[in-house]
Amino acid sequence: MKLTKLLTGAAMALGLATSAMAEDKTKVGFVYVGPVGDGGWTYEHDQGRKAVVAEFGDKVETVYVENVAEGPDAERVITQMALQGADLIFTTSFGYMDPTINVAKKFPNVKFEHATGYKRADNVSTYSARFYEGRAVQGTIAGHMTKSNIVGYIGSYPIPEVIRGINSAYIHAKKVNPDVQFKIVWAFTWFDPAKEADAAKVLIEQGADVILQHTDSTAPQAAAQAAGNVITFGQASDMAEYGPLPRVSSIIDNWAPYYIARTKAVMDGTWTSVDTWDGIAPGMVGIGEISDAVPADVKAAALAIKDSIADGSYHPFTGPINKQDGSAWLAEGETADDGTLAGMNFFVEGIEGDIPQ
Repeated sequence: MKLTKLLTGAAMALGLATSAMAEDKTKVGFVYVGPVGDGGWTYEHDQGRKAVVAEFGDKVETVYVENVAEGPDAERVITQMALQGADLIFTTSFGYMDPTINVAKKFPNVKFEHATGYKRADNVSTYSARFYEGRAVQGTIAGHMTKSNIVGYIGSYPIPEVIRGINSAYIHAKKVNPDVQFKIVWAFTWFDPAKEADAAKVLIEQGADVILQHTDSTAPQAAAQAAGNVITFGQASDMAEYGPLPRVSSIIDNWAPYYIARTKAVMDGTWTSVDTWDGIAPGMVGIGEISDAVPADVKAAALAIKDSIADGSYHPFTGPINKQDGSAWLAEGETADDGTLAGMNFFVEGIEGDIPQ
């Protein structure tokens, strides 16, 4: 009888200890707009999640939901995550902004991090990367390498983040090739391989021999590879499996250091609501290896742009630059302020076509 009581007591103690250990774990949730295997945007966010697990081991528990549509469905998923005990939730697409704010009001003790948005609260931070810095590097390569002088650009949605990227790529392509033209196809999706492939094919049919994309799948890479004599750039992830051609370089989103730092802040009680917008210098924006398909002098020019952005001696939006309608925007030597860049809703002079409303 005494032995039974001792065993029961030990089991109860073990159970309580296990329960306490489980309660001590920091639970971190991630909401993804695409599948983790998209090869681009969501893939890199999930690499960040895995980095959190690698950093903190059994001190954290991570959960994620992929393929969450922007809108009401996102609010349902975020709410469910909060109800299931998440301490910190990363919502990783622009269209999750209002759903994140709405859920945060109902769960004041949960910390939220919204990617690429601009609405904050006491328990909601925002974060993004200065992708336009990487577009300056891509534009430099594109302007040098196009033989048709037509660069195609697959836009996802006409939001400031995407418009900034188009403008930056165009400005830097034009600097090295005054005859360059940009043709833009709006896919109105972040991830839809069929639509993305169709957009790439349309641009190639229109004479583009360079394709840039602000969509998440590798479908444009595959379309360019099938067409031949077309170069591309990896988007959000390296997409190196398409190198050395058509993919000649890439923008790589490196979320891991940020995710680790923000998780640690929740763990040690130092988390506060902040806005983070980092680029090449802090390493949030990486430039994928420039392949040997790029001539040495072009590679050197691209790396020089990258290095000057990193050391702060050059800003991708440095005047003189006019708006598309010819009105003055930036004077000689003047650089764009973050407020204008964050809300950018216009093309620069020389880009043809209207921004969809």
